[in-house]
Parts: sequence; C-alpha cells; structure tokens
Amino acid sequence: MIRRLTVLLPVFLLLAGCRQYQLESKLTSQDGLIPPDQYARYGHEQAEGVAIAREYGRAEQGSTPEAYARQADAAIKYARTLPDVADIGADPLGHRLTIRFASGWRLAVNPVKDGKSGADTPGMTGAGKGQ
Repeated sequence: MIRRLTVLLPVFLLLAGCRQYQLESKLTSQDGLIPPDQYARYGHEQAEGVAIAREYGRAEQGSTPEAYARQADAAIKYARTLPDVADIGADPLGHRLTIRFASGWRLAVNPVKDGKSGADTPGMTGAGKGQ
C-alpha cells in the first residue's frame, strides 16, 4: 500500500503542476490595469486603441482558432476605418493586435470585454464614432 502511494504521489504532483493553455481569461482580464475610459482620455491615439480593443472584445465568436481569426478580422476591419491607424497586425491565438499609428507610435491591445462599443469610448470622433 505504501509503495503504491509513493509511486502515485509523484505522478499526481506532476499532473497537478501541468500548465493550462486556456490563457484568454488571463490575457483579457482588466484587473489591475487603468480603466479603459481613463486610458482613452490620455490622447486621441489612446482613445483609438481602446476603441479597437473594445471592438475586438465585442467580436468574440467562439474558442476555436478559426473563431479567433474571425474575431481579429472584425477588429482589424474596424481599425481600418480610423484615420490615424497606419498599419495593424494580428496574433489571434495570442489574443492581441499590434497597431501602428500615423505618428509612428505602436500599441498592442488585447480584447476588452466591458460591454461597450468602440463608439462609446471617450475621445472618439469621426470615422470610428458611428461604427
């Protein structure tokens, strides 16, 4: 009986220490960060970044790689309507978009799921306001 426990205990500890690969909740959590509305008030490009992140979060379509790609595509489509976005790239499985603005500033965003749309973001005017 004790021999069996000495064999099973390390196996159990090894399995308990295995990492989960469902990282979306950790990557999209806003806990401990500046609230999106406050960050958006820092400047126009910050507002556009928050608006893109909100649209990225609203476009959630499931948890398959294809659904993540569709979610990123929807956010990219929205981002291209904004005047200051020069380029945008996606890492759908990593739950992030990398945005380059006309000024040369780069920003990486994760989906923001706070129930608001990009148009609800403070500081948004013009093309992104009516989407």
